[in-house]
Amino acid sequence: MLMLDGKTLTLDGFVQAARHREPIAVAEANRELIRSAERFIAQVAEGDVPVYGINTGFGKLSDVRINPCDVGRLQQNLLMSHACGVGDPLEAEIVRGMMILRVNALIKGFSGIRLETIEKLVEFINKDVVPVVYEKGSLGASGDLAPLSQMSLPLIGLGEVVFQGQRYPAAEGLRLAGITPLVDLKAKEGLCLINGTQAMTAIGALTVYDALRLEKIATLGLALSWEALLGITDSLDPRVHALRGQTGQCEVAQRLLRHLEGSGRVTRQGELRVQDAYSLRCAPQVHGASLDAIRYVERIVETEMNAVTDNPIVFPDDRQAISAGNFHGQPVALAMDFLGIALAELADIAERRIERLVNPALSNGLPAFLVKNGGINSGFMIVQYSAAALVSENKVLAHPASVDSIPSSANQEDHVSMGTIAARKARSILGNVRKVVAMEWFSACQAIDLRGGNQPLGKTTRFAHDLFRKHVPYLSGDVVMYPHIETAETLIRTGVLDAVWQKEEMER
Repeated sequence: MLMLDGKTLTLDGFVQAARHREPIAVAEANRELIRSAERFIAQVAEGDVPVYGINTGFGKLSDVRINPCDVGRLQQNLLMSHACGVGDPLEAEIVRGMMILRVNALIKGFSGIRLETIEKLVEFINKDVVPVVYEKGSLGASGDLAPLSQMSLPLIGLGEVVFQGQRYPAAEGLRLAGITPLVDLKAKEGLCLINGTQAMTAIGALTVYDALRLEKIATLGLALSWEALLGITDSLDPRVHALRGQTGQCEVAQRLLRHLEGSGRVTRQGELRVQDAYSLRCAPQVHGASLDAIRYVERIVETEMNAVTDNPIVFPDDRQAISAGNFHGQPVALAMDFLGIALAELADIAERRIERLVNPALSNGLPAFLVKNGGINSGFMIVQYSAAALVSENKVLAHPASVDSIPSSANQEDHVSMGTIAARKARSILGNVRKVVAMEWFSACQAIDLRGGNQPLGKTTRFAHDLFRKHVPYLSGDVVMYPHIETAETLIRTGVLDAVWQKEEMER
């Protein structure tokens, strides 16, 4: 059971609940905080002082006063009118993540939503009823309005849900799941549900979690290529990296030395050549810089996961409701653009190593395109083409979304973050990078087997090679290639290859 208190949610805990369906609960200490804010909002709704979104309209309509008897209808209308998302449905783990993050923000007691409404969200999460939320339509400021509206509609029996793998109109899906929808919404509740950054943050959190894992697998693939290309280990000397002092660079170089420990497939400076090409020699600098960037993004995302991001923000003890801008997604938008660029670089340099493996002019003695009887066989020629295509696609996707803005709500909302677009782009880049990394593993293991000989692999790279070979065979001639690439990617995506670095860490 993941206990939410609005302050201590970690990336690991979030992934356990969003991806692996660990049940959640609200900490007992938060319940009075929620009730206190709820009581204050009820009083504001009955009063004469205009407070945004409670007894006024929204956006440019904030100057329109709402009759106290219409505040509930106002909130329901808000959800219906703002549910304008388009495109493909978001993955279930992202939508579960959105709900978890919204609960974690609302329970801090600065929103004014009823405990009953929060508990209904918790019931959805724990019974795995997933609202249908479309991926496109958020500007990333004023909150993720369109996706969060679609997430919230089923609370009042509207919209659609997925339950036990089937898609239903919300009313039918809730009946099958044994959930009674809310009869109505009270003052500010619709706004509480949709005025936040939880769509971009959920996408971003899952992406950065997977990015941290992928970097380790990419560095293991680099180690396999190092042996396949008879790489020079002098460039990994800890003294070299300590002089620069970049944390990620030092760590990657140290990891590579551990991966290659005991290998007879590596060389020293001057044995075969004086130096390697940059895709090997500078790999700690490149992989390390990406690792540092990913960790920076992790910090931003974990902060946002525990943040209050709606509007207005309620301070019950001070009897105030302040209209401000915590819903603006700029911190996440910039971080997601940075994440996309950092991930793209891992694929950029991996593709260059694939080229060196398949090119007989660069591979230090390997057969052309990693196949015997070249000519009748094309071998891994088009593996490199495919990797190059993905790398080029990433160059387009890596263009930052956060440098764009477009006015909305009759220019009341005149600067927006595009943070959700940035997060979706980073996730797309991650998928492409995973494929390129899979291709490097595929190519490097083929090259290692083609070299043959009695020289041992490193302790870790031997385990990596043998584990990979349990699923993807050595190819003695041309075969249909794409199933092997898909299998290699699946080994990364599902965590099978994580066993390599996990084993090494346990033995340290």
